[in-house]
Amino acid sequence: MTSATNEQTPTTIVDARLREAVARRLRTDHEITAGHADRAGLRRAVARAMAAEGIVAAPDVWARAVRDLVDELGGLGPLEALLRDPAVTDVMVNGPDEVHVERDGRLTRAGVAFDDDAHVERLLRRVLGPLGVRLDRSHPFADAVLPGGVRLHALLPPLAEHPIVTLRRVPAVVPSWEELLASGTVTPAVHEQLVQAVRDRRNLVVCGRAGVGKTTLLARLLGETGDDRLVVIEDAPELRRPATHTVHLRVRPPSPDGAGGVDVATLVRNALRMRPDRLVVGEVRGAEVADLLQAMNTGHDGSATTVHANGAQEAIVRLEGMALLAGVPLAAARAQVAAALDLVVALERGRDGRRRVTEVVEVVAGRDGAVIREARG
Repeated sequence: MTSATNEQTPTTIVDARLREAVARRLRTDHEITAGHADRAGLRRAVARAMAAEGIVAAPDVWARAVRDLVDELGGLGPLEALLRDPAVTDVMVNGPDEVHVERDGRLTRAGVAFDDDAHVERLLRRVLGPLGVRLDRSHPFADAVLPGGVRLHALLPPLAEHPIVTLRRVPAVVPSWEELLASGTVTPAVHEQLVQAVRDRRNLVVCGRAGVGKTTLLARLLGETGDDRLVVIEDAPELRRPATHTVHLRVRPPSPDGAGGVDVATLVRNALRMRPDRLVVGEVRGAEVADLLQAMNTGHDGSATTVHANGAQEAIVRLEGMALLAGVPLAAARAQVAAALDLVVALERGRDGRRRVTEVVEVVAGRDGAVIREARG
C-alpha cells in the first residue's frame, strides 16, 4: 500500500497488486457469490480477503484501505471519495490523470487519478452493467442515473482521446428561501414576486446555462403549490417530492438492442390523462415542448419547466425552435409560446461561483409572437 496524499483529496492507499488479489478472493467469497451482498456485505468480504492476504496495518490505515477497495470493486474507484464531499456538485474526468470537481460553484483540479484509460473503462462498465446500460466501442457513449441519484455521462474513444466522464449530483435538500436570500440568489423583491406568481398559477419557465441552479430554483418554487396535484416528468430524479401531492414519471432509455424506450413526449401525453393540477417537465429539450405548450394552453395553469438558454429572450427563441422541430408551423409555434407562458425567470452564475436571478419577465402576445417585458411586482 502507498500513502501519498493531496491537499484537496487523499489519493488511494491501495496499489494494483492488492486490488487484484482481493478481487480474486472475492470471486470465491460465499457472501459475494450468493448474490445478496450490499455495500456493507462487500465491505465485510473485502476485510476477509485482506486478512487472508496477510495484510497488517494500523486500524485507521486498515479502515481506509477497506473503504478504497470497496470503492474500487463496487463503485467508481477514486471518484467515490470526491462524491463523499457534500460540497462537490460535479465531477469531470478528462483523462486518467486529469480529474476536476466543482465545489461551491468553483472548478478545481482534484488530487485523484486512475491507472490508465482501461481502468476508467473497467469501472464504468462495472457500474453501468447492472443498470442495463451499454457502453463499448460500437456504442461509445452512455447516460445513466446511478443509485443515489448521481447523473453519469460517459464517452469513449475514438470520440475523444481518453474516456470522458461527467458526474452531476443533485442536492439532497432543496435550499430554503432564507438560504437563497442569504446567498444572493434572489432578492427580497424577487422572492415575493416568484412566490406570488406560483400562487397565482402562472405558467413559468426557468432558464440559464448548465449548472446555474435552474432545477434547484424550480424545486423551491414548486414547494409553494400547496395541495395541488403535480405530475413531474424527468429523465433523472432531481425534483424529489417538491410538493405534498407529487407523482413522478421518468423516461426509460431503450435497451441495448434499441427497444422499449419511453421519451419525455410520451410521458407528457400520459401525464395529461392523470388529472394533473400542474404539469412539470424537469427540462424541455425537443419535441415534447409541443405537448407541454398545448397543456399550458388548455387549462393546466401553474405548469412549469426549465430550458437551457442564456436569457429570457433566448429562452423564447429556443422554445419556438423546438416547437418547429416538432412539426409545428412557425406562426403557430410563436402563437403557442406567447399564449402558454406567463413568466420567464433567468439565472446566471458569476465568476465568483455565485448564482443569482438576473431577469424576471412577463410574456405577452405581440404581432409576431411572444414579447417580453419586465414583470411587475
